[in-house]
Amino acid sequence: MLSYEQQFIDGKWTPSAGTDHFNVVNASTEQIMGRVPAGSAADVDAAVTAARRALSTWSQTPVAERAALLRKAQAALTKRSEALATTIAREVGMPLKLATMIQVGLPTMVMGQFADVAEAFEFESEIGNSQIVHEPIGVVGCITPWNYPLHQVVAKVAGALAAGCTVVLKPSEIAPLSAFALAEVFDEIGAPPGVFNLICGDGPTVGEAIAGHPDIDMVSFTGSTRAGRRVSEVAAQTIKRVALELGGKSANIILDDADFERAVKTGVNNCFLNSGQTCSAWTRMLVPKTELARAAELAKTAAEKLTLGDAQEGAGRLGPLASAAQRDRVRDYIRLGKEEGATLVTGGAEPPDGLERGFFVKPTVFCDVRNEMRIAQEEIFGPVLCIIGYDDEDDAIAIANDSPYGLAGAVWSADLDRAKRVARRLRTGQVDINGGSYNPQAPFGGYKQSGNGREYGPHGLREFLETKSLQL
Repeated sequence: MLSYEQQFIDGKWTPSAGTDHFNVVNASTEQIMGRVPAGSAADVDAAVTAARRALSTWSQTPVAERAALLRKAQAALTKRSEALATTIAREVGMPLKLATMIQVGLPTMVMGQFADVAEAFEFESEIGNSQIVHEPIGVVGCITPWNYPLHQVVAKVAGALAAGCTVVLKPSEIAPLSAFALAEVFDEIGAPPGVFNLICGDGPTVGEAIAGHPDIDMVSFTGSTRAGRRVSEVAAQTIKRVALELGGKSANIILDDADFERAVKTGVNNCFLNSGQTCSAWTRMLVPKTELARAAELAKTAAEKLTLGDAQEGAGRLGPLASAAQRDRVRDYIRLGKEEGATLVTGGAEPPDGLERGFFVKPTVFCDVRNEMRIAQEEIFGPVLCIIGYDDEDDAIAIANDSPYGLAGAVWSADLDRAKRVARRLRTGQVDINGGSYNPQAPFGGYKQSGNGREYGPHGLREFLETKSLQL
């Protein structure tokens, strides 16, 4: 049982102005595993005041000192990696082995990478008789989701601190414990008071207070498109910058000359990573119509190898979803897919055998999906794959782009130039070609209703900077 009774404000653990709390639930067992305070708008005011006060000094701190703080945080996270991985596996449902590598190893690496990025970044340059200066935008409100709770926090917090901004963080109340551990890290390494502040609370209370606060200069939000719209609406009243990383319904285009078995197997594993709770998951598999039956059989075999089990025990290759609400939502979509006329290849909405407790959903594959179906257009955020047939290359591209989202995607072809040509025609923020590996230095973000702005690497640092020109 991990219990936190206070918020982290101005370098101190501070009693919350809110009087309630949230219970954190183990996704595999449905037992309470933690408790955190439910903050209020008054907590946000206190945190913003501290961040505003700290900004005048932190924004002028040499880049080398800012980078040194991030490297200290990286080292402290490394020491806590085992405990953090166990916590996140229990909160979110990712099997422990994967949680250790992805949920903890990746953000720990990114924390250090932002130190390197800041030291290499050109904060000043000259154009003609003008000196161009990039300055920290100010106080940044970071609102983060539950599916990759530490990774999404570090993507924002490390970038903002590297740029010279101060931060007020609101983690998801569903999986907040790793964010509190990060606050402990900043406390123990001696981060200047007010540079990093943590307020836990729900979206309507704390999220809206952050988005609308007149002394917050920027909001960086990751979550659903619906919630992103609301953040934009509230933030617009104070004309602050808003960066949004929202939903996705990414297409995995397998062209007729691809290594078909590898492409289908990799596509299934990508779709079901973190039990499908990944915004960039390739949830639509596009194959030639003549290959629909073959794709369905290969996907069935791959999906049925993803056994379910307790995330902390590592008893299965796939863990539960993060909450009862998410489990029920995904099962409703599976029922909808059958009602819409899609062919259920494997899985289904019924509870899996032998797992009476925990928020488990069977890995599910639909074939004969039409792109206008709701299961092909709406983000399900669970282990559900839609296989869609296409006539030719142009048809595949049209289907892929026929979506309100544009976050990620994939293209498979034996001809690299052909794959690149198709990838360039996709209206999406990133495209993996023939299983290209994830690059945490590359910009990540979406087109259309998948959001705006980019995270990670130099592009992620630039999001937290204002640009000034001095005419000489």
